[in-house]
Amino acid sequence: MALAPSFAFILTGRIVAGIGVGYALMIAPLYTAELSPAMTRGFLTSLPEVFITLGILLGYIINYSLSSLPQHLSWRLMLGLAALPAIGISLGVIVMPESPRWLLIKGRFEDAKRVLLKISTTPDEAQSRLLEITKAASGPNLPHSHPVWKDLLRPTRPIRRMLVTAIGINFFMQASGNDAVIYYCPEVFKAAGIHSKKHLFGVNVIMGIAKSSFVLLSALYLDKFGRRPLLLLGSFGMAVSLSALGLGSKILEESTRKPAWAVVLSIVAVCADVSFFSIGLGPITWVYSSEIFPLRLRAQGSSLAISVNRLVSGVVSMTFLTVSEKITFAGMFFVLAGIMVMATGFFYVFMPETKGKTLEEMETLFEDNNRNKESALNCDEGRSSIYPYVAKRNEELNASLLSLSPQYDSIAIPMDLVGPPNGPAHWRNCLLVSSVE
Repeated sequence: MALAPSFAFILTGRIVAGIGVGYALMIAPLYTAELSPAMTRGFLTSLPEVFITLGILLGYIINYSLSSLPQHLSWRLMLGLAALPAIGISLGVIVMPESPRWLLIKGRFEDAKRVLLKISTTPDEAQSRLLEITKAASGPNLPHSHPVWKDLLRPTRPIRRMLVTAIGINFFMQASGNDAVIYYCPEVFKAAGIHSKKHLFGVNVIMGIAKSSFVLLSALYLDKFGRRPLLLLGSFGMAVSLSALGLGSKILEESTRKPAWAVVLSIVAVCADVSFFSIGLGPITWVYSSEIFPLRLRAQGSSLAISVNRLVSGVVSMTFLTVSEKITFAGMFFVLAGIMVMATGFFYVFMPETKGKTLEEMETLFEDNNRNKESALNCDEGRSSIYPYVAKRNEELNASLLSLSPQYDSIAIPMDLVGPPNGPAHWRNCLLVSSVE
C-alpha cells in the first residue's frame, strides 16, 4: 500500500490486510489459550489486546512525528512502517509449535507430548495436561467424526449458553463504541473547542497511555481476581464514564464560552472510558471467547463470535459520525452509556467465572442447573434409527437412569441397557440427560 499508484490499489491492499487481521484476531487468542496452563491462561491470552493497545499508542506517536513531512510522503511512510512488525510476526510463526490439542485430534500423540513438555513447567504437569486433552480428544463428537456446524446450529443447552455468552460479549465489546471513540476522538475535541494540532496530539497520547497502562494491569491480575469481577467493573465504569462524557459534551455544545471545567471533564471521561474498556471488555473478550467452547467446537464457535465482533465494529465505526450529526455527540454518548448498562446486566446474568478451570472443564460450567430433578432418555424420531426401541423401553431406562449420578447433564448408558448391538453407533442422535436442581 505504501507504493500504491492509485486508490484502487490501496483499497485492494486494505482488503487483503483486513483478511489477515481477521484471521489473527481469531487464531491468536485461540492458539494462546490452547497452549497456556489454566492458572496463567488469562494473562497469556490477553496479550494480543495488550499489544493492540501498545500498537495504537505507537501509531499516535509515529503519525505525529511524520506529520511535518510533505503529505505525499508522510502517508506512504506511515503505511510502509507497518510492514515491519508484520514481517516479524511472519518469521515468528515459522518457529511456533503446533497446538497440542490439534495434534491429538489428528492422532499425532508423540508430537503433542513433545510440545507439552516444552511449554509445561515440569514433566508431571505435561503428563497431567496430556491425559486431560487425550480424554477430551477421544470423545465421539470430534470434528473428524461429527458435523461440527450442526452442533452449533442445533446446540444442546450448554452449547447454546456458550454461544449466547460468546456472541454477547463480542457484540457488547464493539457496541460500546470504544473503537469509534478512538477513531473520532479528534472530532469530539474539535467540537469541544480544541483545534491546536499539538493539543489534540497530547490528548491522544494521554488516552493511549491510559489505555495501555490499564490493559497491562488487567492482564497481570486477570488470573488473580477472575474474569467476572474485572468485566463487571469495566462495563459499569464505562457506563459512568460515557455518561460523564455525554454531560461534558452537552454543556460544550450548548455553551458559546466553552467552560474549561467541561473540557477537562470530557478529557477525563474519555481517558476513563478507554481505561475501563482496557480493564474489562478489551482483554477479557478474547480470553473468554477462546476458552469456553469444548475442543470439538472451539475453532468454529470462536470464529462465529469474532465474526459478530468485526461486523458490529464496522457498523458502529461507519455510522458513528452520521448518528452523532443527528443526535449530537452528547446524545451518542448517552446512548452508548445505556448500552453499557445493558452489557453489565448481561455479564452478571450469563457469564460464569472461568478462572483456574482447564479448557476440558468448561462445559460443566455452562450446564443448566435449574431444571427439575428428573432423568429421562429423549431421542429425536427424525434423526435416530433406534428411536422405536428407545420409545418402547423408555420407562425401563428411566428407572435405571435414576440410580446413576444426577450431577451431569450428559451420562453414559451401560451396554446392558442399550439392547441392540448397533445401538451405541446411534447415540449421537439422542439427548441423554440427568438434570438436577
